Amino acid sequence: MPEPSRAFNGNLTARLQRALEARGLDHVEPGPIDNRPDEDEPGHPEYHRKRRAEWAVKRWETATPYRYQNARSTHPVLQEWADRVAANPRSAGFLLLTGSFGTGKTHESYGALRRIAEAGPDRYEVIAITAPDMYALMRPGGSERGTEYEVKRLKKIPLLLIDDLGTEKISEFTEEATYRLLNERYNESLPTLITSNLPADSRDPETGRKQGPDLIEKLGERIADRLREITRIVPMEGPSRRRREAS
Repeated sequence: MPEPSRAFNGNLTARLQRALEARGLDHVEPGPIDNRPDEDEPGHPEYHRKRRAEWAVKRWETATPYRYQNARSTHPVLQEWADRVAANPRSAGFLLLTGSFGTGKTHESYGALRRIAEAGPDRYEVIAITAPDMYALMRPGGSERGTEYEVKRLKKIPLLLIDDLGTEKISEFTEEATYRLLNERYNESLPTLITSNLPADSRDPETGRKQGPDLIEKLGERIADRLREITRIVPMEGPSRRRREAS
């Protein structure tokens, strides 16, 4: 005697077959089934990109001062650089933003870092630091973790922003450390964003005379020459952003 469950299944199958035959559907071939996930489902590339972006933006918020939490980059060169960092970090290179106080260098920089985060890159690790704070860490006794540790951390971080480079004249020690830092990041093709209120070189190209203070004067010719060699310089011009926001 057949088992009850098998008999039931057999009867059900037969009934379904008769119903299909009555409708002329007994020979209909089953069509392909699309089992691909939607964009909002795990397994779809866009789903995972959005999750990476959410995580990266949180890291960006942690690294960004309160004043720049709403920063968005509008400068086409900064946007292009940010997109290259997100797509292929080692192809992006160095950017140096120069210009007087208030022209939006820092705002644009944090906006570019945000744009990278929102793209959902595979890896998002960033240090954003002012040059005076960086030099304070580099000087002997400036960090509980040790100078070499700090320099190594700045060398290896996948994405680095150095804000206000040239605000103070550095010592022989920090000049050497800065050169090592920039050279290491250049050799490893790690994207680096730098801002300065000073031009890289204020000398007149025809006469060779200096037109005012520059990074050569503040950092030394060795570092300034290296910056010019490995960095795309982006002059930031126009009225003070701070004055516009205050008015």
